Amino acid sequence: MAVVKRTSSNVLLDTALKNFYAAAEEMGLEDGLIDILSHSERKTCVSIPVEMDDGTVRVFDGYRVLHSSAIGPGKGGVRFHPEVNLDECEALGMMMTWKCSLAGIPYGGGKGGVSCEPLELSKKEKERIARTWAARMAPVIGAWTDVPAPDVNTGGPEMVWFMDTISKMKNQLEPAIFTGKPIPLWGSKGRTAATGYGVATCALELLKNLGKSAEGTTVAIQGFGNVGTYAALTMINAGAKVVGISDITGTYYAPNGLDIKKAFDHVSNHPKRLLEGFTCDGCQKLDLPEVLFLDCDIFIPAALEGVINGKNADKVRAKYIVEAANGPITPEGDAILDAKGILVVPDFLANSGGVIGSYFEWAQDLGGFFWSEEEYNERLIRIMKDNFQRVWSYAKEKNVKMRRAAFMAAIQRVADAVRMRGVFL
Repeated sequence: MAVVKRTSSNVLLDTALKNFYAAAEEMGLEDGLIDILSHSERKTCVSIPVEMDDGTVRVFDGYRVLHSSAIGPGKGGVRFHPEVNLDECEALGMMMTWKCSLAGIPYGGGKGGVSCEPLELSKKEKERIARTWAARMAPVIGAWTDVPAPDVNTGGPEMVWFMDTISKMKNQLEPAIFTGKPIPLWGSKGRTAATGYGVATCALELLKNLGKSAEGTTVAIQGFGNVGTYAALTMINAGAKVVGISDITGTYYAPNGLDIKKAFDHVSNHPKRLLEGFTCDGCQKLDLPEVLFLDCDIFIPAALEGVINGKNADKVRAKYIVEAANGPITPEGDAILDAKGILVVPDFLANSGGVIGSYFEWAQDLGGFFWSEEEYNERLIRIMKDNFQRVWSYAKEKNVKMRRAAFMAAIQRVADAVRMRGVFL
């Protein structure tokens, strides 16, 4: 009997399911495994009553989804956003399963969040929400069960509140339940730059496999936050020329190469960490969308989802794209880029440095032994290179694009684990 495919009215979950079904069928995965892996193991919803600063009480909705623990404990962020819902968490949890699997780390996928508007909350109100979420999720999270991390509108402070709440409930320190903590409180050196280093490592591995040198290769990067800046610095250290960068203030372009170290210092000293006012020799300021269409060898979208789509993909002039943001290319845009012969390194391969960094923090917390930043980076780069080569080889062997190869390789590892462990009756 053929598997009954799930569908969803939630666009994100429906897309995640369609991507999975398409790859699984192309692999010839048996129906039972398709059915298992298209469902999440656990979906938890909680109410979060919070006393507001004005003395009133509001109840927020909280969620945590564990998609798969076939390979290891769940891993995935907790976001505070008004549009957080159960379907979104399930979709993102499934995507995290494939990302962790492809990265070769001992995690499954999870995701969680609270439906709230952080901009309308005081620091104390956010703390009460965070602590109540952690207390109510205590039965389903743990260092060997499900390990949350920062996501949209959460960071080090929220992770500390989560960890402190669980630790006090258990009457013992529990640092390994959450990652993304500040360095002085069981955090990990190197985490800030990890995603950007990983993206650049994939770009350099791509050039190596194409028989091209990094020296003189031209690069444009959309987004100049943590990911974009460290990707840019890594590329210029390898000999490439970054000819274009952008943020919300516009695109900054210099055909002979921008002074990236000067741009990094400018952003670091700007009160809002923006490129506003930046200039260097040969630099010209263009409209914000122009960064997508610059003449360059490699384009790295490191900002928003869906920026390259069916309406503008035909104007892209880069030869190769390395996705740093999550989902920066829509399926319609992907098809146009493919027809133009533009090779794309998919997001959940290229931007996996972040979750690999979370794995490093977890491992250090479990052992109570911390590495130097140099050790951290050496391990990160080695794993990223190995992962890239595995996907590259898989794509060549199966004669498929890198995005499909990444899905297939990730699904294969989880499917193999489910087969080995069997179905618990």
